[in-house]
Amino acid sequence: MSWSRRLSLREVGVNEVFQDIFARHRGTLSAGTLGVIQTSELQRREPSDMTKLVTIYGGSGFVGRYIALRLAKEGWRVRVAVRRPNDAIFVKPYGVVGQVEPVLCNIRDDASVAAVMQGADAVVNCVGILAEDGKNSFQAVQHEGAARVARLAAENGVGALVQISAIGADAESDSQYARSKADGEAAVLAHFPEAVILRPSIVFGREDAFFNRFAGMSRFGPILPVIGADTKFQPVYVDDIARAAVMGVTGKAAPGIYELGGPDVCSFRELMQQMLQVIHRRRLILNIPFFLARIIAWMFDMLEKITLGLIKNPVATRDQVRNLAYDNVVADDAKGFAELGIEPVSMEAVLPDYLWRFRPSGQFDAIKDSARNIRA
Repeated sequence: MSWSRRLSLREVGVNEVFQDIFARHRGTLSAGTLGVIQTSELQRREPSDMTKLVTIYGGSGFVGRYIALRLAKEGWRVRVAVRRPNDAIFVKPYGVVGQVEPVLCNIRDDASVAAVMQGADAVVNCVGILAEDGKNSFQAVQHEGAARVARLAAENGVGALVQISAIGADAESDSQYARSKADGEAAVLAHFPEAVILRPSIVFGREDAFFNRFAGMSRFGPILPVIGADTKFQPVYVDDIARAAVMGVTGKAAPGIYELGGPDVCSFRELMQQMLQVIHRRRLILNIPFFLARIIAWMFDMLEKITLGLIKNPVATRDQVRNLAYDNVVADDAKGFAELGIEPVSMEAVLPDYLWRFRPSGQFDAIKDSARNIRA
């Protein structure tokens, strides 16, 4: 697939501000030259409203960066609160000079959280972890951290709060991850009853850690192992979550909890089959039984503990194995995209635009297919 095709798609997360620029210059300029034009033309545009300020905790993460991009396009000044601002410099071109700024913040510290919230009209908390790491435990980050943000937002008179949670949040779950998400939601609503809480299913997009991971694994052998092959998911496109978050920030979404899932409900095995079809590879999808997965996870968890974190668990933690035993789909009685007026994007429309690099011949696979069709 040519660069021009990939650049024109909204689904890959490119700012729609660039689309009319692309239409005017398409076919006449190189990709590099067009990139320069995009930057210069964006800087000449005057945002409709630069008086509003939003602080996005975890704004350089997978979901947070898309929210930052959309809010910058809406004319908001965006403060991206992260642990390592130097690693978040890439968010600065999302807006005009000075519109989007990464700032240092530790969500486990009251003073740090309060400092980056000063003067904010709205707050979005995207901070979350899939595995515990030192002091960044599920309880400290996803429960106490969320509670801290909500409490300080209420104390500082912030107008809107959006909390990114997850489908499966359950205070009675045997998973620490799921319990901490539920405890975080409860704390947010206790301190900030008008908050908008978004619970996405598994998230896909150009920078995802799901399809990219398994597509990469498929290059190294004839077998693709998975845990919980029959567990169902409802993958949601990352930019659709960003659209919902923007509605929460701007007051277009009613307070409450929204479960966000895409149009497709598939088992883990079916997701892998669709991915393999996109990357033009044939692999045997091997389901690892849960009892065996728990043993493997325990061994790697112990190895990580013994080595003081020098060797990370490369497979799945015991807590992740527990989560994989439960379906991750939108509940029948839950509010979701329909109530927000958002039509979610399908996997079929997006996956080929970033998984093509895992094909045997990369982008040239499409050329080979075209040649075969011509000969036929």
